[in-house]
Amino acid sequence: MATVTTPTTPSARAVKAGAHLSRKKRLFWPFAAPALALYLAFLVLPTIATVVLSFTSWAGAGDTPKPNGVTNYTQMVSSDSFQYAFGNTLIYVFLGGIGTFALAFLFTMVLRDMKGGKTVRAILFFPNIVAPVALGMFLGFVFKYQPGKQGLANYVMESLGADAAKFLAPSNVTGVVTASLIWASSGFYITILMAAVDRIPPYLYEDAELGGASPWQKFRNITLPMTWDVVGVAGVLWTINALKIFELVFVLAGPGTYAPPNEAWTLGIYVFDRTFGSNGTPDFGAACACAVAMIALVSVLVVLLRRLMRRDAIQF
Repeated sequence: MATVTTPTTPSARAVKAGAHLSRKKRLFWPFAAPALALYLAFLVLPTIATVVLSFTSWAGAGDTPKPNGVTNYTQMVSSDSFQYAFGNTLIYVFLGGIGTFALAFLFTMVLRDMKGGKTVRAILFFPNIVAPVALGMFLGFVFKYQPGKQGLANYVMESLGADAAKFLAPSNVTGVVTASLIWASSGFYITILMAAVDRIPPYLYEDAELGGASPWQKFRNITLPMTWDVVGVAGVLWTINALKIFELVFVLAGPGTYAPPNEAWTLGIYVFDRTFGSNGTPDFGAACACAVAMIALVSVLVVLLRRLMRRDAIQF
């Protein structure tokens, strides 16, 4: 006896789900278009214009930009000010980053089992809500060196019988700024790492403690692997922020008139100098060339960092 098959019809639930998906697709562009337009207008187009202007000679007003090939790049690379700026920026990225994350992990391990840890975390985060200019003015008061008007640091050193030091001399500013960055930025990364540590199941630490694991072994085998993805994101944030450092150096190393000495420059100060013209005439082409170099540097460092820290996610 032959069987008769009846055509199947989609259920009401499937029809409703399909209609909902269709509505979501229709609403995608009306919601996404404004954001994409702003992204294009304020990021993509200015970036393209910066690259184009880096191959020109232009004072920013008056005459139209005049193409000059790679002259801006060759002059930039050979100039002492750029070499100082590039070297100082790398010091802030690498030495500042190592110090910041070492301090952040140390505090993270201490605060994890500490009563009142959240209150201490909030106190450590406080320097991040202070404007960099105000922070630089405060640190300038601390490290000031003037005969008869010593800053707090020199006052303490002299009280202990040591000689006063010229902390803000051009040759010393980079070290002072690096230490200041570590102190001011560690609270932000402590907060990020503590949030990652809080999601680790407590029984992992309890099992390790029962097994006689030392604090270093618990950090190496539990904390670091379980927070590796967050550490990678925090490393990218640090790299981008360190490459853009400007205000703190400008306030601490600046003579109060125009710009700091060349020995204390960063890439951001180099762009500022070429944009506003320390020699009287702005050079937007040279400023754009340095900006392109900053974009290339941050892109390379971020890609390398992401590759070095790439690891399969750990499920727990």
